[in-house]
Amino acid sequence: MPDLHRFHGGVHPREGKSSTSGNAIQTAPLFEKYIVPLQQHIGAPSKVTVAKKDRVLRGQLLAEPGGFVSAAIHAPTSGVVSAVGDCLGPAGTKVPAVEITADGDDIAAEPLAPIAAWESTSPEDLKNRIAEAGIVGMGGAAFPTHVKLSPPPNKPIDVLILNGVECEPCLTADHRLMLEAPDRILTGARILARVLGVSQVYIGIEDNKPDAIELLTRKTEGTTITVASLSVRYPQGAEKQLIYALTGRKVPTGGLPMDVGCVVQNVGTAAAVAEAVTEGKPLYERVTTVTGAPLVRPGNWRLRVGTPLRTVLELCGGVKYDPAKIVFGGPMMGLSVYSLDIPVHKSTSGLLLLGPAEVAQFTSQPCIRCGRCVDACPMNLLPGTLSVEIENERFDLAEEDHAFDCIECGCCAYVCPSHRPLVQHLRRAKSEILAKRRAASRRS
Repeated sequence: MPDLHRFHGGVHPREGKSSTSGNAIQTAPLFEKYIVPLQQHIGAPSKVTVAKKDRVLRGQLLAEPGGFVSAAIHAPTSGVVSAVGDCLGPAGTKVPAVEITADGDDIAAEPLAPIAAWESTSPEDLKNRIAEAGIVGMGGAAFPTHVKLSPPPNKPIDVLILNGVECEPCLTADHRLMLEAPDRILTGARILARVLGVSQVYIGIEDNKPDAIELLTRKTEGTTITVASLSVRYPQGAEKQLIYALTGRKVPTGGLPMDVGCVVQNVGTAAAVAEAVTEGKPLYERVTTVTGAPLVRPGNWRLRVGTPLRTVLELCGGVKYDPAKIVFGGPMMGLSVYSLDIPVHKSTSGLLLLGPAEVAQFTSQPCIRCGRCVDACPMNLLPGTLSVEIENERFDLAEEDHAFDCIECGCCAYVCPSHRPLVQHLRRAKSEILAKRRAASRRS
């Protein structure tokens, strides 16, 4: 099934996947210390439930959700809580964290009771298990999964989409997971479909992964799950673009997928859901691509949450030369980080090292009104106009011109001949507008 509905815009950056796409997932050994952030998801930070010097076991609850839009955090291994304080997050700010000094035994806590007969278990009980296990969106957004599975009654869902597109250059973690754990992904898809009460399920995969498309197509024969081969075009994996490509439905301005009867989950999330339900395993590890020219041995690793980036690089044999930039994620939507003390999160799909030849000194020039950003924007926005409004601090105009519809994919900046920081402008606008709203709310 090809993508019958071509979304507007998009770009074709260099894929950069060949160095890791053929590398099987390796499981990282145990390390001495894990620094587990308590803000690994969109929403309220989790509330710590342990104290310094407490002994913890693998899979034990470290922090409970701080609200409905929040997620539980679990210990990645057994050991002693050596500190309860802060750590650096990918954005460069301090976030609450729990440090665990591992005992080397990796003793598991008593698992959540596996739900063997999940086909006859109520959707509410399945959803509660997903929340207990701390499952979040593992494609990068880290939205608590149980929240996505709780649409209001006036927004009925009839389509579930699993995102196996992995359109971000250089990343191959989802590709390898589809090849190595297809049954787990499909079990998770069926569990998610039962929770939502839907029978129509799509798995979208870009056609630069023919082996994954062939395998999952074969395994879904005779089922209600459709594997869709999609053309290679970034950002094909963005929720709104994926929904349109597969169904022709357009998410309205300011809207969510549920507004058009759809829920989108990453294939990694589906696999984690299957583990939580059928094995009682909380989410304390994930598959991450570690890649880049400076690395000695790029690869795909199953890493425990809280593993410091410095340790991750040691797993790959270190570097052949100093990188010019280290990116938490991929080159289009990832965040450049300045410290290797930042730990792996539930949403860490990749760690990318760029060499000096791959990084240019950034210089922003005036907008020349060429319109390339307009052609490339998958959300049909006017990035050039928005950036000028934001430079002049006319955030009111930026809000009127739908700044919040920007998905921060980076297509506009990628094609801009003036090298303008368009994504950063839009991020600033959103932050300023939200701050103004909060101030107005306090005054009222």
